[in-house]
Amino acid sequence: MSDAAVRSGPGRVLVAVYGVFALAATSRAAVQIATRFAEAPLAYVLSAFAAVVYIALTVALARGAARVALAACLVELAGVLVVGTLSLADPAAFPHATVWSGYGSGYGFVPLVLPVVGLLWLLRGVRR
Repeated sequence: MSDAAVRSGPGRVLVAVYGVFALAATSRAAVQIATRFAEAPLAYVLSAFAAVVYIALTVALARGAARVALAACLVELAGVLVVGTLSLADPAAFPHATVWSGYGSGYGFVPLVLPVVGLLWLLRGVRR
């Protein structure tokens, strides 16, 4: 992945979308942890973890750090799949939603689609 790849076209859009998700997840987790942590600690810690992953991805993509971005995309996809499945299988464990609950249903399933798009884009760039 070159610097030029993230400065135009799909690369720029991917960085922007991850930036928005980083901001949204960080804000959501901060408010949840600061005001209602005792209500759903697991969900809120997972929201904070998702925020860290989105921040790492945004920075890695913006800097052209393909390996870090690839690893973060894989962590994100695993998180969405695991948390999404657990939140549906045991709703009592997730009394409040996280970014990844229900496979990102609260965000229009973008958290499920985004790592797939990111992986495809990164892997395409690696092959070049």
